[in-house]
Amino acid sequence: MFFKEIELTDFRNYEYEKVSFHRFVNVFTGRNAQGKTNLMESLYIMSLGKSFRAVKDADMIRFGAAIGRAKALIEKDDRDMEIEIGLVKGGKSIRIDGVSRKKTSDLLEQVYVVMFSPEDLRIIKDEPARRRRFIDRELCKIRPVYYSSLLRYRKTLQQRNTLLKEGVINEEILNVWDEELAEYGSRLVLERKRFIEQLSSVSRSIYEGLTVNSESLSAAYEADIAPAETLREQKERFTDVLIKNRKNDLLRRSTGRGPHHDDIRLDIDGVPVRQFGSQGQQRSAALSLKLAEIEIIRKETGQDPVLLLDDVLSELDETRQKQLINLFRDTQIFITATALDDRLRAQIPEHALFEVSSGHVERVY
Repeated sequence: MFFKEIELTDFRNYEYEKVSFHRFVNVFTGRNAQGKTNLMESLYIMSLGKSFRAVKDADMIRFGAAIGRAKALIEKDDRDMEIEIGLVKGGKSIRIDGVSRKKTSDLLEQVYVVMFSPEDLRIIKDEPARRRRFIDRELCKIRPVYYSSLLRYRKTLQQRNTLLKEGVINEEILNVWDEELAEYGSRLVLERKRFIEQLSSVSRSIYEGLTVNSESLSAAYEADIAPAETLREQKERFTDVLIKNRKNDLLRRSTGRGPHHDDIRLDIDGVPVRQFGSQGQQRSAALSLKLAEIEIIRKETGQDPVLLLDDVLSELDETRQKQLINLFRDTQIFITATALDDRLRAQIPEHALFEVSSGHVERVY
């Protein structure tokens, strides 16, 4: 699949703009705060229905406008598909080929986008919560059933924690929440285990490509509750942990065990990259994890995802820039940068070059 064009109306700093794209590489240059990242955001929301930024939907509406709209024309399975996201102060609307859809999750199996921004370079060295968000976001794309389990788990966890904060605890209700938490938490654990095993294999190959086989990257699932072989065994294990930890939970007034405490361990040649890796190693490891998503999505869905690289090239040295571009020659790629080095541009295969200025996009090549 690939984007053919995007049409924006009162979206961020775009009053109205319609842009047609190259089948393979699209490069957008321009000074900061001109609208390059906003354009990337309009493509990203076609996949998950929400921004990669921590914002409300209404924040994507152009200042002073009442509503905003982003409409994309996408080619998928040799046919055109149109997705329209309407934004209002109280929420959003979704239309796929002119048909209204009520749930954001309806987008998950339609469009596959992999986003990489400078913030993603912090996956390695930041707190476990960032790595959990990475896992959850990617699993939601390729397995919509995971999205449902994640929502149910988070809601149940919130309800259980609310109960634990009450002065007098109703044990029967607590047992109900324990059962629910074990059900949906176990599903998360088993899906994460499978995903991280795939991630480790694919990211290792990509990392070796980035480092010309000089180093080896591995990823391991650090589950707060050890994974079992079956869902039934996992639920039993999860329930046992909750029962054994109940006294501590009552004292702490929160749930101390579960996949909301999971993490990923990342090693380079057996050494933890988070604690001991150089900045270059950490960036290459983060890049490898993100790019591994592309291969996993292809394997799981049979679709070619679109790669968005938002101001990332400036964070990488020249060697890694070239290797990155060469890794995915058959993938549609969108690149933003304040400027594009002539030597790097010479390495890019078929491409279109655009200049972005004050919410306007002009193709210059």
